[in-house]
Amino acid sequence: MKLIILDRDGVINQDSDAFVKHPDEWIALPGSLQAIARLTQADWTVVVATNQSGLARGLFDMDTLTAIHTKMRRELAAAGGSVDAIFMCPHGPDDNCTCRKPRPGLFEQIGHRYDAELAGVPAVGDSLRDLQAAAAAGCSPWLVRTGNGGKTLAKGGLPESTRVCDDLSAVVDALLQDN
Repeated sequence: MKLIILDRDGVINQDSDAFVKHPDEWIALPGSLQAIARLTQADWTVVVATNQSGLARGLFDMDTLTAIHTKMRRELAAAGGSVDAIFMCPHGPDDNCTCRKPRPGLFEQIGHRYDAELAGVPAVGDSLRDLQAAAAAGCSPWLVRTGNGGKTLAKGGLPESTRVCDDLSAVVDALLQDN
């Protein structure tokens, strides 16, 4: 199985400092849905791993988050792509859970669900915590410059062997060229 793990906000859709709190606020980044469609058509299993502390903060509820993900899946299907599963951490930054990135809990759940060794699995994010969680789980971290990626790159301190691309489409170009 060819598995890839994607962060959501800043990788697939526009990020917001005020959180994506409603389906109307979920706006796909240019080319991201088509990039996922290319992965789907090349028989990759695409999984999302996302922190959603807006739940713990009371900014939205599970029904709203489900509606946001339904919109994402609908737009992906229209582009010819799909996400096999969405793993999310509903906890706040001070909850000390093991699933909130930069901890690797979400990635470990993915490995368990798919009975997959995560060594070398590409994991794409736009923040340092995405890359740290990926590296801690043994994945291959990829940073995109979309979302917070430009600021993350400028700050430095990326895990060793992090690959950097302009956006998700460029990541997919590289992965499909390598395989």
